[in-house]
Amino acid sequence: MKKIVFYLFIVTLTLFSGCKNAFITSKKAAPPNIIIILADDLGFHDVGFNGCEDIPTPNIDRIANEGVKFTNGYVSYTVCGPSRAGLITGRYQDRFGFGRNPLFTPKDPQMGLPLSEETMATALKKAGYRTMAIGKWHLGAHESLRPLNRGFDEFFGFLTGGHQYFPELLTLKDISEVKSQFDAYKTRLLHNNTRVEIKEYLTDALSAEAVHFVERNTDRPFFLYLAYNAPHTPLQATEKYLSRFSDIKNKKRRTYAAMVSALDDGVGRLLDTLESLKIADNTIVFFLSDNGGPTNKNGSNNDPLRAGKGSMYDGGIHVPFAMRWPRVIPAGKVYEKPVISLDIFATVAKYARAKPTHPLDGINIVPYLLGKKKGQPHDFLAWRKFDQHRYAVRSGDFKLVNEGNDELYNLTKDIGERNALTDQTKMESLLKLKDQWTKQMIDPVFLGLVQNALYNKLHPDRWENVEPY
Repeated sequence: MKKIVFYLFIVTLTLFSGCKNAFITSKKAAPPNIIIILADDLGFHDVGFNGCEDIPTPNIDRIANEGVKFTNGYVSYTVCGPSRAGLITGRYQDRFGFGRNPLFTPKDPQMGLPLSEETMATALKKAGYRTMAIGKWHLGAHESLRPLNRGFDEFFGFLTGGHQYFPELLTLKDISEVKSQFDAYKTRLLHNNTRVEIKEYLTDALSAEAVHFVERNTDRPFFLYLAYNAPHTPLQATEKYLSRFSDIKNKKRRTYAAMVSALDDGVGRLLDTLESLKIADNTIVFFLSDNGGPTNKNGSNNDPLRAGKGSMYDGGIHVPFAMRWPRVIPAGKVYEKPVISLDIFATVAKYARAKPTHPLDGINIVPYLLGKKKGQPHDFLAWRKFDQHRYAVRSGDFKLVNEGNDELYNLTKDIGERNALTDQTKMESLLKLKDQWTKQMIDPVFLGLVQNALYNKLHPDRWENVEPY
C-alpha cells in the first residue's frame, strides 16, 4: 500500500512539474484565446518597458513583465496600411502587391487586401474561433474588403487610416457624405453593418467594446484584433487624460502622452477583465505598434533608434513588442533575437490548431522563447518601399539599409545606426539576400496615398453615387 501511495505521489508531482509542456503539446488541451493589441504610430521609447519616464504605461508594461519583451521586434513596413496587411496575413505584403498605403475608395474593389489572401481571422474562424475586429481597419473600404467579409464575425470601428476622437466631430452620417480623402475621418463609427453614435472619447469607446466582446465569449475560444488609432493624429485628448501630464510643457508631447495614457487605461481594463473571468492564463496577448513614431508630427520618441515612421532606419520599423501567455511563457523574459509581426499568425495558428491556406513568412516563436529551439528564428528579414526605391535587410546583428545610399550597421553595437561600417563582403552578402527576396515580391497593385491626386484624375467619379453605408 505504501508503495502504491508513493507511486501516485511521484506521478502527480511529475504531471504538475511538466504542466506547461503538457499544455502546449497535448491534443486535448483547450485552444488559447488570442488578443492582438495594435497601437498606431507609437514611439519605441514611449512605453515603460522600453525605458519611458514621462508617460507611465503600467498596463502595457504588464504584458511585457508578465510575459516576454522583444528587444528586437519588427513590423513588415514603415507605415500603417502595408504593415497591417503583413500582420493580418502572416506574409510579406509585397508578395500580393500591398506595397502602398491605401486610399479611401469605397467603390474600388482593388484598393486593399486582395481577396486571394487569407486573413488570420478567416483561419481562426475555420478552427472554431469567434472573431472580432475593433478600431482601425485600413485594409479596404469596398464592400468586399470590409472586416465582416474577411473572417471577422463582428466589427466596431472605422474603415479609413485615421479618425477624429471626439464624438461631436463625427459629423458625417455615412460614407456617402465623404467627398475627399480625409473626410472619412469624420464618419460615424460602424458596428457591424450599422452606423452608430458614440458618446465617449474614441479610445475609451474602443476599449469598452473590447471588454464587452470578451465578456460575451468566455464559453468558446475567441480572437480579438484591437487596433487602436491612438496615438495617431489628430492629436486630441480629454481633460481626464491631459490633467495627468501638467508637468509636460510641450503641448504636442503633452497631448500625445494623454492619448497613450488613454490607450494604456484601455489595456488595463481588458487585462483586468481576463483576470476576473479567470481566462487570463489561457489567453495569448500580443502588444505592438504598427510602425515607428512620426516624431515631428505627434511628439513621439523613438530613442535610441534613428529616424521614425516612413524610414528604413530602425526608427521606422523597430517597435515596442511584447507577448503574454501565463500558462506557457515564464514571466519577465527578455528575448533579444529579431522577430517580426509576421510571426504572430504562425504562432497562434499552431496552438489554435488552425491551418493557413498560404505558406506563411512568419514562424512559431514559442519554441525559441522556451529554449527548445536555438539560433536565429529568421535567417534574415527584409523591407522595401517600392516607389521610393528604398530597402533594408537584417541578418543576425547586421543590417543593410538604403535611404539613398547603401549603409551597413552592426545593430548590436550600434542600435542608433550612427556608425556605418565598410565591410564590403558583409554588405554584398546582405545585398544578395535582398535581391533573392525581391524576386519573390510583386509590384503594387493599386495607387496609394501619395498618388491621391493622380487617382482622382483617373477616377473623376470617385465620390459620386457612393452607397450610404
